[in-house]
Amino acid sequence: MKIPLKYGLIATLGVAVWVLTTHSLIADPKSTVHTLGAPIFFNIFHFAVIYLGLKALEHEQGRRPTFKELLKTGIGISFIYALTVSLFFVGVIAVVGTKWLASEPTAGEAPMSRVMIGAFVGLFIGALVFGLIYSTLISFFLAKRRSEDI
Repeated sequence: MKIPLKYGLIATLGVAVWVLTTHSLIADPKSTVHTLGAPIFFNIFHFAVIYLGLKALEHEQGRRPTFKELLKTGIGISFIYALTVSLFFVGVIAVVGTKWLASEPTAGEAPMSRVMIGAFVGLFIGALVFGLIYSTLISFFLAKRRSEDI
């Protein structure tokens, strides 16, 4: 459980740095950096951290792990990331308020409580779903093949 915790927290730290940096440098929450750049960065960074975590597992074991071992580790990384990044955004809302949610698609027409719940559920479920996809793809290419056992 050490690798998922370490790399899940690294992913959250990267997202936190991105969010704090972009919001301090770019005042307009409807800027393309916030609306388009953030999801692209979040996903590329999430993919890279899962890859690095799975390579760390391979290095730690001193052999090529099985698909199942890699997949479990990748999903663990994604779960820790989803949980901690959601907690990070809870902290942001507690400190900054809801003004950063202005870039959410339904921010103008729905109550702010519904916007917040939608954002958190979307972030958590999205991180898990994309984490499962990324973990599966990376595990497929990194896993020990049966033909190597013979």
